[in-house]
Amino acid sequence: MAINSLNFIIFIAIVCLVYFVVPKKIKWVVLLIANYTFYWICSKKLIVYMLITTISIYLLALGMGKIDSKTKELCKKEEDRKVKKQIKNKAKTKKKWIVFLAVLINFGILISLKYCNFIFKNLNSLFDMIRIPIEIPFKQILLPLGISYYTLQAISYVVDVYRGKYLPDKHLGRVALFVSFFPQMVEGPIGRYDELANQLYEPHKFNYENVKFGIQLMLWGYFKKMVIADRAALYVNEVFAHYQNYIGIPLFFAAALYTLQIYAEFSGCIDIVRGTAQILGINMAENFKRPFFSKSVQEFWRRWHITLGTWFKEYIFYPISLSKLTVKISELAKKIFKTSYITKLIPAIFALFFVWFGNGIWHGASWKYIFYGLYYYIIMVIGMLFEPLGNKILSKLKINKEAFSYKLFQMIRTTIIVIIGMLIFRSSSLRMAWKMFKNIFTIKNIELLFNGKLFNIGFDYFDFNILVIGTIIILIVGILQEKGYNIREKISKQNLPFRWILYYTIIFAIILFGIYGYGYVASDFIYGQF
Repeated sequence: MAINSLNFIIFIAIVCLVYFVVPKKIKWVVLLIANYTFYWICSKKLIVYMLITTISIYLLALGMGKIDSKTKELCKKEEDRKVKKQIKNKAKTKKKWIVFLAVLINFGILISLKYCNFIFKNLNSLFDMIRIPIEIPFKQILLPLGISYYTLQAISYVVDVYRGKYLPDKHLGRVALFVSFFPQMVEGPIGRYDELANQLYEPHKFNYENVKFGIQLMLWGYFKKMVIADRAALYVNEVFAHYQNYIGIPLFFAAALYTLQIYAEFSGCIDIVRGTAQILGINMAENFKRPFFSKSVQEFWRRWHITLGTWFKEYIFYPISLSKLTVKISELAKKIFKTSYITKLIPAIFALFFVWFGNGIWHGASWKYIFYGLYYYIIMVIGMLFEPLGNKILSKLKINKEAFSYKLFQMIRTTIIVIIGMLIFRSSSLRMAWKMFKNIFTIKNIELLFNGKLFNIGFDYFDFNILVIGTIIILIVGILQEKGYNIREKISKQNLPFRWILYYTIIFAIILFGIYGYGYVASDFIYGQF
């Protein structure tokens, strides 16, 4: 059930109707049934994996809670500080093993379903290379919907309980709601237990303001997805499917349009998800903050897929950068490098490798995704290492870093870097990405800009004009938001006729200018496959 389909809208309407009518005590039950109904429709028997995840983190977190309770009781009875410390250390070790078990179970499921074929394929290639007569058989495995998202959520819950951020929840229903909330199953955002679980469990009354703002956000999401992203896909799909037939400008234009497509689609999906949740009275984490206004790659990733970046920062970057191994590497670096600036960067550079390797492989079981992650890693490391030199050059050239012209240059530079990254991301292989990248610089078809043929690949002038208008609308909205304007509140304060004219304009724009598949079926979301 695609969230940009009529079936999904009908499903939401039924869920909301029932949710707001039933008594407060069973509202959470209605939501839980809705979650599992949605998941069953989308994944059928594969729902068993989500159940395993839910039950495992619930029981293992309770196990850590019992260890903490026993430790407190023993420490109260014991007066010797050394003995108390020993008791706490033993408890901490037991809890570490529980976290390890949670990671083993849940990441084990994810790896066996999503990555085993990739591993087996590469092992077979290795065996063939060294002439070992072994071939591991593998077959196509269906992935449960949202497994990459709810697995990260589940692990964050267990780790947070281990860290003492909050106590383990004794209510299985609340844990199940957190893992299975149906709107976020397609593309996130990746929720945090302390921010989301209680909201899902608490009863929410019908609130006209929530419904109004929720529908606003959903309409904006559908507009971005169906009018802009799916229209850009017409050109992108044609060029990437027959990339051998194109050189120069069409290839770069396709990569740029894919960047627009994936942004409009992914952020549009998140708008639909957050809007759906807001109708029910639930506030979900923001996942995008106008990333193309970023002046560096680091800033871009702080604004793009925010919840994934935050997860990697808290559960990968910090633990590794503060680990004993990193401390030893840092001490070794001090002996090798004389520059204190570089030695200070070593822990961050070391930890960032695992962050970006993880970010790449999270997106898919392919070398291109690993390279995609390491592409950003290399760029960030180069930026960190050469920052002092860059500042000196700017100072000598007397370039004002606060000037609009310099900031615009930074934004354009960052966007070009991102477009190259998206070329890797969209290509079916690294070889294809490299061929397309090389062919971009073959300037033999600049006349396409003047004879109009550039805009007749995959779509026509009408589609191109709609795409330009839609992109300008997104840009204007982004500029206003960047300046601090709350557009949704501004609209809500306007007179009723104006508001409804605006709403109907967006609705008809989606209906008239939206791109549909065969039989007017809504197209799938790109990030849904991850």
